[in-house]
Amino acid sequence: MSRGLFGTDGVRGRANTHPMTAEMALRLGAAAGRYFRREGDDSAHRVVIGKDTRLSGYMLENALTAGLTSTGMNVLLLGPVPTPAVGFLTRSMRADVGIMISASHNPAEDNGIKFFGPDGFKLSDEAEAAIEAIVAGDIIPAQPANIGRAKRIEDGRGRYVEYAKTTFPAGRRLDGLRVVIDCANGAAYRAAPDVLWELGAEVIPIGVDPDGRNINAGVGSTHPEACAAAVLAHGAHLGISLDGDADRVIIIDEKGRVADGDQIMALMAARWAAQGRLRGDALVATVMSNLGLEHFLSGRGLRLERTKVGDRYVVERMREGGFNLGGEQSGHIVMTDYATTGDGLIAAMQFLAAMAETGDSASTLAAQFDPVPQMLKNVRYAAGADPLSAVEVRAVIADAEARLAGTGRVLIRKSGTEPLIRVMAEAENEAVLREVVDGIVAAVEKAA
Repeated sequence: MSRGLFGTDGVRGRANTHPMTAEMALRLGAAAGRYFRREGDDSAHRVVIGKDTRLSGYMLENALTAGLTSTGMNVLLLGPVPTPAVGFLTRSMRADVGIMISASHNPAEDNGIKFFGPDGFKLSDEAEAAIEAIVAGDIIPAQPANIGRAKRIEDGRGRYVEYAKTTFPAGRRLDGLRVVIDCANGAAYRAAPDVLWELGAEVIPIGVDPDGRNINAGVGSTHPEACAAAVLAHGAHLGISLDGDADRVIIIDEKGRVADGDQIMALMAARWAAQGRLRGDALVATVMSNLGLEHFLSGRGLRLERTKVGDRYVVERMREGGFNLGGEQSGHIVMTDYATTGDGLIAAMQFLAAMAETGDSASTLAAQFDPVPQMLKNVRYAAGADPLSAVEVRAVIADAEARLAGTGRVLIRKSGTEPLIRVMAEAENEAVLREVVDGIVAAVEKAA
């Protein structure tokens, strides 16, 4: 299906530039309201809206509210909460739709709008296409007597905090553990430290001073060095690094070493399988996950089901196959027993539960397998360019695939959220790996 306004994770762009303008947010709100309200249905409808800490969130929140109320939706404003909290509260509060205003791990100048259906899951491609069609047409407003109301909900974050604590094993505590939590100056800057402290941990928070412009700036899961430095400086047992909307996590062990989503998923899959909790004896991950993860799982009689890049595709496959664990190398960990989307905090709590139950160190638990050498480079391209269609680029890629046949793999794709070509390869021979990636990057740069 061709995707226009919506990308792989909602609508996203630079604030005050199409499509992240107040005008478009208003139309999106009105279109979503019309889609979920349906013509002739005058019963009460409600929508919950959460956001991260970006300055542009105020503008988009007000514009969405105007659009939604104009089509008869009652709006409940949650303020800054993690993306998974919106999924949880949409279902918990019996809302017809949930909306998260966030550009996740992107810089503060960007923003995005993500929609959740009444079941708490992100919308299907078909639902997004229907909303996009409404945006492009004439949107029918509600009659004056049916215009919606809006109000702030003060206990939304508290509801999520209490729920998150229930996902930790009953009777277990974090007493005696010193934990660094990096909230990326983002949506979880209050919720995540509260959960960990209330479970008994000694909490060292960083990235908890948002000013509207510093989200993900030198902190968070895209800058794990900040968390690693704090772990070493404080002699912490563990570091947890979230991104701006807290739907992804990176773990830092007590030695300051980084464990990505693949290692976290490997630990969880092995533990859940041993406990009889891993449905279908399979983990769902994307084509970006390391071959080492696949080998690790197969050695335990488990399968790796691969999808396109994007947590929405992971969730779709999980729901189709009845699986309950999936995610991405970048740190989106989806546990449908607990959440409808990636939840960085709850995933970190699963890691902490393993520490509490086994007594093992973070460094032991975070090194589940030896990864096959992998290299990823991003190449930015100009608007309107299509470097991957260039004959020279396709020839270089074909040559690389032939060189790595049987010993590795090549994956080239466009980012769904930025004008980037992502060049990734894996190979047992690191020298060959560098040659292959550098050759493809050079060809793409020439065509970009």
